[in-house]
Amino acid sequence: MSTTELVNSANIVEERGERNTRRAFLAAAGAAGLCYTAALAYPIYRYLASPEEMALSATAVTEVTLKDAQKLPAGSVLMYKFGTRPAMLIHHADGRWISMTAVCTHLGCTVQYEPQADRVHCACHGGVYNAYTGANVSGPPPKPLTIYKVAVGDADVTVSRA
Repeated sequence: MSTTELVNSANIVEERGERNTRRAFLAAAGAAGLCYTAALAYPIYRYLASPEEMALSATAVTEVTLKDAQKLPAGSVLMYKFGTRPAMLIHHADGRWISMTAVCTHLGCTVQYEPQADRVHCACHGGVYNAYTGANVSGPPPKPLTIYKVAVGDADVTVSRA
């Protein structure tokens, strides 16, 4: 084998190694690009998920049992989850039990019960709701809060969709 042939075969091996390195880099870059695209696409997909699918998951829970909630003192509130959304159980000073969603109908902020004023208030934009009926009294909320049915037992309180 001559010197020229050795140099030529070394160049061929070197070119193949360089091509493999380049090919591996392009494959890794393509895989990273796909992962990045998937990471961006998933939140967009969840945002655009069909409203029917989201409504179905929101209505899947029809009843919640709150253990030891009957011990709640008069004039106080218990915040809890009704399915995926926050809700409140109010034990009024006159002994009435009322439960309603705790999500403002204006922009979806969580509302609070104010026992001293006997009202439900949204701190985001000043919305006020009636603490007995959930009706929107003042501020920007367009609709009343959803009221739930309350059954007080000896060991617990059961809240269900009305």
